[in-house]
Amino acid sequence: MSKNEQTQSNPKDLFSVYQQNVDKFFNGIRTSVPQYHQAITNVQQEFIQAYENIADSTLTLQKEFAKKAGIAANIPEATIKVMQDTTEEVVKATSIHNQVTLATIDATQQNIKTFNDNAKSFAELNRNILQSWISAFTTKNN
Repeated sequence: MSKNEQTQSNPKDLFSVYQQNVDKFFNGIRTSVPQYHQAITNVQQEFIQAYENIADSTLTLQKEFAKKAGIAANIPEATIKVMQDTTEEVVKATSIHNQVTLATIDATQQNIKTFNDNAKSFAELNRNILQSWISAFTTKNN
């Protein structure tokens, strides 16, 4: 028997009313999750774009100032290499950070799934214990 069949069987029963409310609550959450996901993605994209715009604007302003002030912008080849190498290392570190973060999220999801599976088994075990107690204390009609 499905949840809906159980719920519909006696709408004035405490457990049926509770089940209806639990179902309504979680259906509301399921409906909002995609909206949160989209909103967070949009905020991340806006943040990245804003940060890139700030970096570009700052660089343009500094370049314009140096040109108008007559400041030489030429740097030695060794300095260019250090800057490029540093950038490469930052990119690598960011990539590793992202991999660790994604692995952590995956592990968390797996732990929640395992908890959920174990909760079902635990509920079944409790159901069996309850049934054995009930059968021990109920009188049998011969």
